[in-house]
Amino acid sequence: MKLITIQGLAAVGLLALLAGCHKQVAVAHPSAPPEPAATQAAAAPIRTPQPTVQAVANNRPAMPNEATKATIQSLLNRIQDVYFDYDKHTLRPDAESTLEADAKTLREILQQYPTYKLTVEGFCDERGSDEYNIALGDERAKRAEEFLENLGLPASQLRTVSYGKEHPVCTEHDEACWQKNRRAHITQEQPSE
Repeated sequence: MKLITIQGLAAVGLLALLAGCHKQVAVAHPSAPPEPAATQAAAAPIRTPQPTVQAVANNRPAMPNEATKATIQSLLNRIQDVYFDYDKHTLRPDAESTLEADAKTLREILQQYPTYKLTVEGFCDERGSDEYNIALGDERAKRAEEFLENLGLPASQLRTVSYGKEHPVCTEHDEACWQKNRRAHITQEQPSE
């Protein structure tokens, strides 16, 4: 009988000891009850994502306001026209260099405003018929537009127009003046009238 009593007392003492340890754990972590290992792994801390540059850029309006359009126009005014040889619509090396120099600025403008468009205008000198010069001016504008697209400008944001021999920048009747009129010019898209 003494053996059973000693065993009983040992069991009660062990339970008291275990209960005391359990209380210490509970006191040490009163706000976090123990969880199974699988639940702990699944309950990883939730992190709030940091805003990215893309998210900030998406908050920008699709079209620039009037003040920004004025700034863009001042940039476009610095961009040089590209010039063509008589009766030609192929880009000369100096025209390619000009477009390459300006492509980065133009690409940045178009990336900032995804619905904003630029117009590549084609012009000719005074020689030739109206119909011929409209067609030639169109080809010149298209060559410049294609070159800009190859440099990374989005085709959806570029359009072309030909003015033929209308709107000359020089009105003298000599080769030096005619050369100034055989050009492609980049500007902001004008609203349809």
